[in-house]
Formats: sequence, C-alpha cells, structure tokens
Amino acid sequence: MADIINLRQARKQKQRSDKDAQAAENRARFGQKKADKQQRTQEHSRSERDLDGKLRVIPVQKDDAEP
Repeated sequence: MADIINLRQARKQKQRSDKDAQAAENRARFGQKKADKQQRTQEHSRSERDLDGKLRVIPVQKDDAEP
C-alpha cells in the first residue's frame, strides 16, 4: 500500500527547499568582498587580452582600383 501524504505540506516543503537553494545561490553570487570581485574581473580581462593577443588574423586585401 502507498504512503498517504498531505499535498499541501509537500508543496510547502518543496517551496521551502527551492527558496533555500535560491538563497544559497544568491549568497554565492552576491556575498563576495569587493576586492575578490575586482580580482576576478582583472583575471578575466587579463585572460581575454592574452587570448586576443594569440589570435591569428588573416589580412584582407582590398582592390586598389575602385570605380
């Protein structure tokens, strides 16, 4: 025989767990020190510059004779 559950209580428990998960995500995202955020931003921009510096660019040749 199946267990009998109260759907109202199950729904409220699911909402609580979803809210707790969202709170944990927000703490991870917004609960950082300013220095940590700046360091992470600098590391990201440095890595982007390094990647752009290693990019191969094929020069496009233009025709000198324009009508």
